[in-house]
Amino acid sequence: MTPGGGSGPMKDCEYSQISTHSSSSPMESPHKKKKSAPKRKWEVFPGRNKFFCNGRIMMARQTGVFYLTLVLILVTSGLFFAFDCPYLSEKITPAIPAVGGILFFFVMGTLLRTSFSDPGVLPRATPDEAADLERQIDIANGSSSGGYRPPPRTKEVIINGQTVKLKYCFTCKIFRPPRASHCSLCDNCVERFDHHCPWVGNCVGKRNYRFFYMFILSLSFLTVFIFAFVITHVILRSQQTGFLNALKDSPARYPLTERNSVVCFFSVWSIVGLSGFHTYLISSNQTTNEDIKGSWSNKRGKENYNPYSYGNIFTNCCAALCGPLSP
Repeated sequence: MTPGGGSGPMKDCEYSQISTHSSSSPMESPHKKKKSAPKRKWEVFPGRNKFFCNGRIMMARQTGVFYLTLVLILVTSGLFFAFDCPYLSEKITPAIPAVGGILFFFVMGTLLRTSFSDPGVLPRATPDEAADLERQIDIANGSSSGGYRPPPRTKEVIINGQTVKLKYCFTCKIFRPPRASHCSLCDNCVERFDHHCPWVGNCVGKRNYRFFYMFILSLSFLTVFIFAFVITHVILRSQQTGFLNALKDSPARYPLTERNSVVCFFSVWSIVGLSGFHTYLISSNQTTNEDIKGSWSNKRGKENYNPYSYGNIFTNCCAALCGPLSP
C-alpha cells in the first residue's frame, strides 16, 4: 500500500499502533528501542492481505480462485493457439493468431494489474487520532466527562446537494469517506469500494477498478473471438471430409477443440453479461456495492439522485477510465 501524498522519509515510517507485541522487554532503555530498524508499512500491515516482492504486490489471502482463473485462461487460449490457429492461419488469414495474441496479452496484463494492485486501502487511525476523534465527539455532544464515549455510527455530509451518511468503522477507527466500505475478507476499508472479487484475488476499488473493467471487457472479446473461430475451424474441417470422418482422422485434436468450444460457449454468456453490467455502472457512475444496496434507486423517491454522476454518460466513462489515479 503506497503512502498517500508522502515521499522521502515517509516511505520508511512504521505503524507503531499496529504492533500487538513489543520486540523488547520493559527493562530495556529507550535508546535501544530507537536503534531498532524501522519496519515497512507492509511488514506490519494490520489487514488480511498477502504481500510479495518486498511489498510491491498486494493480494487477498484467499487466492485459490485467482489461480483457477489463470489456469482457465491459459488452457483455453493455449488449446486455441496450438490446435486451431495453424489451420485457420493457412486457410483464412495469418491475422487470426496475431489478433488472438494481442487480446491474450492484454487480458493477462490487465488481470495481473488488477490482482497485484492496492485497491485503495485507507490507513487506520493511530491511537492518538482515534482518541482525538472521540474527544471531538464528546465536545460536540456537550459531554465534559472524561469517561469513554463510543463515537456515533454515522455522520452526515452534503455532496452536490445530496445528504450522504458516513459510517464509523470500529476496526479502522475512522469515519469512512463517501463510497468507501470495509471488506470483511481483507479486513480493510477500501476507497470507492466496488466489490471483493475472488476471481482476481483482490478487492476492486478506486485504484484498480479501471483495470478490472478492462480485464473483463477484453476477456469478453477474447472469449467470443476464440469461440467463433473454433466453430469456424470445425465447420471448415467438416465441409472437407465430413464431421465423423474428421473425428476419425484426428482423434486427439478434435476432442480438445470441441471441449474448448464448450468451455467458451458457457463462459461467454457470464463474462459478456458481467461486462455489460459494469458498462452500465460506469455510464451512471455507480459501484456494484451501491447498485446492490439500491443507494440511488428511484424507488426511494425522486429526490434520491446520484450525487456522483456528472449527468453525462461520456463524462462518467471518462472519469472512471481516464481520470488520474490516486496515490
